[in-house]
Amino acid sequence: MNWHQVEGKWKQVKGSMRQQWGQLTDNDLELIAGKRDKLVGILQERYGIVKEEAQKRADEWANALRDPMPTQQKTFTGKS
Repeated sequence: MNWHQVEGKWKQVKGSMRQQWGQLTDNDLELIAGKRDKLVGILQERYGIVKEEAQKRADEWANALRDPMPTQQKTFTGKS
């Protein structure tokens, strides 16, 4: 999911954000409001990480929202 989509679906995805980063407060979530730069700044403060690491983690989280279920799953048939 790109950041425009995250912002547009903020109410639906902020629960996932809270699961990912338990140190975020309700106030933090209100400030972030789907904005990547706000999330990055708050992650730096709360977790004591550098900007580049916070950006990487934020983008990994957003990308994981894109497809939480793989499109093609292997099924076990019992045959080799």
